[in-house]
Amino acid sequence: MPPHHGILCNLTALCRAAINKKRKFVADGVFFAELNSFLTKELSEQGYSGVEVRVTPTRTEIIIRATKTQDVLGDKGRRIRELTSVVQKRFNFPENTVELYAERVASRGLSAIAQAESLRHKLLEGLAVRRACYSVMRIAMESGAKGVEVIVSGKLRGARAKSMKFVDGFMIHSGQPSIDFIDFATRNVLMRQGMLGIKVKIMLPAENGKRGKMPLPDNVTILEPKEDSVPAAVPVAVPVATL
Repeated sequence: MPPHHGILCNLTALCRAAINKKRKFVADGVFFAELNSFLTKELSEQGYSGVEVRVTPTRTEIIIRATKTQDVLGDKGRRIRELTSVVQKRFNFPENTVELYAERVASRGLSAIAQAESLRHKLLEGLAVRRACYSVMRIAMESGAKGVEVIVSGKLRGARAKSMKFVDGFMIHSGQPSIDFIDFATRNVLMRQGMLGIKVKIMLPAENGKRGKMPLPDNVTILEPKEDSVPAAVPVAVPVATL
């Protein structure tokens, strides 16, 4: 056996492991994207605001975030059981290995998905674009957002398509803070005149960042100077003059 045969075998095993790991990440991404798309269509009326997947050794837990959790659960938990059954059959989960939970969104005004859905329903009801966008921005800013950006594009009034942008507050566009503090969502609305595109971007406050409470990198906190404590006077013994 040539001396380099063992090295080649090890390299082949490492390459196979790397490919398998790559396939696993791709498969996880496809699963999450398909699950998110399915729940967006099914729970749009219930204020669906995102999903989180937690994998444990015994089962897979899927946490659905929504504004109307009671509607997601349904009468005596019927709706959540139906969703669990559909997810289990679609993704070939073994029996009793997948669980769906509903979690209420802490602040609806700081959820870009919830605000994009709200704007979508307002436009479908026939509300004017400008009025609907200002309403969404006001709700987000009153909820404590640092900044909001709403873009609606398509055939808004005339026959020619155009884009309208509405901005309020402070918005960051680059660097790591744009990942940690920006909540972003897009939606499509099929109107009579054609398809409209909606983009909602919300700048979260420091205490509601995606990685927990953390300040912005350029945030400078100036501490008050400490008061200098004056030491108490120590009595000095004076020698008595001898007569």
